[in-house]
Amino acid sequence: MRTRSLVLVVTAATSALVLAACGGSSSGGTSSSAAASSSAPASSSAPASSSAAAAAKVGVILPDSASSARWETADRKYLTDAFTAAGVEFDIQNAGGDKAKFTTLCDGMISGGVNVLMIVNLDSDTGAACSKKAAAQGIKTIDYDRLTLGGGASVYVSFDNVAVGTAMGTGLVKCLKDAGVTTGAVDLLNGSPTDNNATLFKQGYEKAIKDAGFTIGQDQSVPDWDNTKAGTIFEQMFAKDPNIVGVNAANDGLGGAAIAVLAKNNLAGKIPVTGQDATDEGLTRVLEGTQCVTVYKAIKKEADAAAAAAIALAKGETPQTNGTVKDSVSGMDVPSVLLVPQAIFTDNVKDVIADGFTTAAKICTTEAAKAACNKLGIS
Repeated sequence: MRTRSLVLVVTAATSALVLAACGGSSSGGTSSSAAASSSAPASSSAPASSSAAAAAKVGVILPDSASSARWETADRKYLTDAFTAAGVEFDIQNAGGDKAKFTTLCDGMISGGVNVLMIVNLDSDTGAACSKKAAAQGIKTIDYDRLTLGGGASVYVSFDNVAVGTAMGTGLVKCLKDAGVTTGAVDLLNGSPTDNNATLFKQGYEKAIKDAGFTIGQDQSVPDWDNTKAGTIFEQMFAKDPNIVGVNAANDGLGGAAIAVLAKNNLAGKIPVTGQDATDEGLTRVLEGTQCVTVYKAIKKEADAAAAAAIALAKGETPQTNGTVKDSVSGMDVPSVLLVPQAIFTDNVKDVIADGFTTAAKICTTEAAKAACNKLGIS
């Protein structure tokens, strides 16, 4: 997997960040499965509070729906709510993991009169081409969740992705040491090599694992974050060397694929596996004990921050940020909003429910998970 350096420079404490539109709660990658799209015309939005808001039109391109459920179940909803509450016209579409469709959506939004374009790229080349076309038309761009290398975005809104990786790695180390395991090889099942976030996640978890005294076993990336490919790749990894003590999988989808392989070998729950995104499936596995940890990224906060930045740009204002991220291709320091992730183990699954991100009914779905929910008072 190609590695690219990304320097985070936080100019103010992230915990002190105040964003007017923030209010509560990539990982991900791509998939060949197209997702449903939706848009909301101005007439369906709440009345604009000012003429500037009324003139604003924001286009959003989400990446897919198969690599992680978050894009359709969480991001679309929270962005829709934020734009509607502000009385801003918006158009949210999903590229369905298809780069040609992503380009078509980009061109359509530019010709459709958006004055701000927010994208979650499928890869930096496609994303940068879109951003440059938008900039040529005087349209401000926002990189949402993933930095588009060479894209020249006005603002980047995401979680501190090295910190996300660190949370996975330290979580895995905790599970291993809780089980009395202090040495051994950990396999890495990384995200897509075309996703800059995957590079940053790996940077965080690989360091955490090595610093704790464990060695890196096999190290493979999963094209397009494809869960089916992940299963095949990990099955080959495990067949080559089954004497591993843990698996650092870069999101819940990849973690689920690895756990399915371990289950076939009667090792699910015996070899700890990581994930991220706090998907319902990932949280269920954490409750069951087959997944060691997931990482919760309060997506509502991310979506609200991105919507606030988009609305500010659409009005000709400067968005509030709390740091910069260096684009390793352009050398540009991109003004950024960087949020803090949270490691989720069995004993704090409640935190995700309390934040309104999911419900007990969605995660206490198997006998083992129900038993854990009863023990933890999750209902």
